Amino acid sequence: MATYGQFCPVAKAMEVLDERWTLLIIRELISGSSHFNELRRGLPKMSPALLSKRLRSLDRAGLVRRVEVGGKVSYALTESGLDLQEVVEALGVWGLRWVGDLGEDDLDPHLLFWDMRRTIPVAAWPRTRTVLEFRLSDLPHRVGGWWLVVAGDDVDVCDYDPGFGSIATVQTTLRTLVRLWRGEARWEGALRSGDVTVEGPADVRRAIPGWLGQMRLADVAAARA
Repeated sequence: MATYGQFCPVAKAMEVLDERWTLLIIRELISGSSHFNELRRGLPKMSPALLSKRLRSLDRAGLVRRVEVGGKVSYALTESGLDLQEVVEALGVWGLRWVGDLGEDDLDPHLLFWDMRRTIPVAAWPRTRTVLEFRLSDLPHRVGGWWLVVAGDDVDVCDYDPGFGSIATVQTTLRTLVRLWRGEARWEGALRSGDVTVEGPADVRRAIPGWLGQMRLADVAAARA
């Protein structure tokens, strides 16, 4: 581990935390990911080899513990790792307030739908299995289709048609959907302008914004917008 050679507690903390991807791994574990493949889905641009290396470093530093039960490996934050939750949330608030502009390289449908999956307000959905289809017009057709499947308290996201039949289809761009999710745009305005169109029964069209919800820091993004 590289050191700064300073007794300052900020410097000592950054000796552990300032490697690329480290705080994003902490973010994923705070958000509920516990298995390697779940971490990969939350960090789709991070290589598996580098993820393994960072997890070992965090284990040695005492922030993450590796648990193996019945041949299955999971990861969990230790007490010191959990103590970073306020730090991660504060960085998110700061990022939205001061560095919030989105570049094309920031728009990733895998990350968007994985994040949506984790916070879907399932209580707002029908209790029977319900499929919502998304068509993202600014992506190539082969990667522009996504499906959210909610069955009771279980939520899954697919980049292929799961074959259950969709109750409605949302057509928009990835950028617009990200802005809606982040709270930087409002569904009413996007529907009125045609930036979003929904094909499906009227009651479902009205319910979709509540079904999807928004990211945890959406109020901060909305205030900035």
